[in-house]
Amino acid sequence: MENWTTSHDRVLAQRNAEGWMFLIEAARDLRTTGAVAPSSRALARLLTDPVREHGTRPLNILEAGAGTGSVTRALIPRLSPGSRLDIVEANARFASRLRRLVRTHPRLAGHGERVRVHHTLVEQLDTGRPYDVIVSGLPFTNFLPEQVETIMSRYMDLLHPGGTLTYFAYRGTRYARALTASRAQARRHRAVEEVLAAYQRRYAVGRWTVWGNVPPATVWQLRRPLSSSVPAAPDITAGVAR
Repeated sequence: MENWTTSHDRVLAQRNAEGWMFLIEAARDLRTTGAVAPSSRALARLLTDPVREHGTRPLNILEAGAGTGSVTRALIPRLSPGSRLDIVEANARFASRLRRLVRTHPRLAGHGERVRVHHTLVEQLDTGRPYDVIVSGLPFTNFLPEQVETIMSRYMDLLHPGGTLTYFAYRGTRYARALTASRAQARRHRAVEEVLAAYQRRYAVGRWTVWGNVPPATVWQLRRPLSSSVPAAPDITAGVAR
């Protein structure tokens, strides 16, 4: 019981530290930090389910916008032998924390080369390999619609035919922004939702709500078609006032 209590206290302390780090980084830079709290276990589990569904075959996996690593910690135990995980994080402090996580994670002892942290934007990532699964934690509602279009198009380019992308969006953000945002910000937010909706209509294969997350979140699962090329999404951002 004493060991359990010590372990439980350690987990709580880690979550509290991560929560404060998110708040501090969000205040510094909303472009690279869109959340105010780490993802819950339930959210991390849903986001990483496509990895589990592939069974034991080796996979190439990309996690974008990993933050403090709450989803990364769910991904690492699910890595089958021979799998590789690339982690992209634009926030330098988060990237440093993620590298420390990779160095010290017991599941990676002697195999740390299987997981690599890239301090860059996902649009600039060039590893030279396609991915079976992409897990995105990027704060799309903080971006311009053309940035979201670029990122989503890049995701589809990076996926193997038949590969899966999962990402999430907080529920109720439209209504919250309607109360606090300027008209230009509200228009930008609607335009971002329209970009995402176009990809959802074309590629979505699943959607779930995680009510236990703070705030509640919707998880989307998209799949690249088995054909060799990805048709371009319609340009719905042209002429949108921001």
